[in-house]
Amino acid sequence: MHGITLDQAQLVIDAARRKAAAEGLLMNIAVVDAGNNLTAFARMDGAWLGSIDIALDKASTARAFDMPTEKLGELAQPGAPAFGIHTVSGSGANIVVFAGGIPIEVDGQIVGAVGVSGGLPEQDAMVAQAGVSAVLQPA
Repeated sequence: MHGITLDQAQLVIDAARRKAAAEGLLMNIAVVDAGNNLTAFARMDGAWLGSIDIALDKASTARAFDMPTEKLGELAQPGAPAFGIHTVSGSGANIVVFAGGIPIEVDGQIVGAVGVSGGLPEQDAMVAQAGVSAVLQPA
């Protein structure tokens, strides 16, 4: 399986950092490869220390389920098919069911995922999407 390269992961980090800075946000940004291994990480100066693990978990969750964490959150609501999934443990990472984790797909194949934490969930998702877009349309 082809995974995200370090150069592509760095594009994600750089674009996400630019978007966060433009919005006045301090973020932690994690990129995992297709095997769900950490490939790149950045903690913007002053970003919350508590958001480091959340960013990693968001990236890991997005790759493990090949869907945005926000979408998994919809499926994890009471009465929905995956209700309670976020309480499952044992894989070494926490399952995150709120916005900020997005799979990275290139040429129809998931090559990794990005996770962002440090703002409100919708801000995290916006910054993560900026990172994903950089891989899809590199400068």
